[in-house]
Amino acid sequence: MILQIDTQDTLPIYAQLRDQIVLGIAAGRLEQGEALPSVRRLGADLGINFHTVSKAYTALCDEGYIVMDRRRGAVVAPKLASGEAFLSKLGQNLTLSAAEAVCHEMNGDEFLVLCAECYRNVNGEKGGAI
Repeated sequence: MILQIDTQDTLPIYAQLRDQIVLGIAAGRLEQGEALPSVRRLGADLGINFHTVSKAYTALCDEGYIVMDRRRGAVVAPKLASGEAFLSKLGQNLTLSAAEAVCHEMNGDEFLVLCAECYRNVNGEKGGAI
């Protein structure tokens, strides 16, 4: 697992770490049941405090992306179903992204094309209709 942290980014380090792990799971680079490095090891590898890694792992566990196992540590969870809480959070995130697109004078069709392209890229699909 290759993770990169940008200390100049305004996004907190734990959130960068959380986001990269979610992207890794979605892209299949991290598979169901795969063990993640311990918080101390990952913190040392990335040169960040282990409490920061622990905060990212806690968020991932709370959201259902990983499970914590006493013997194996953090492990990638099985695929998740789209529950009501997830759909609500996704809707909020998409609403903010749509608002930003409007502020930058992007039209609706351009926004939808970009959303579809991003989904295909994350899902490993090539081309195809929207």
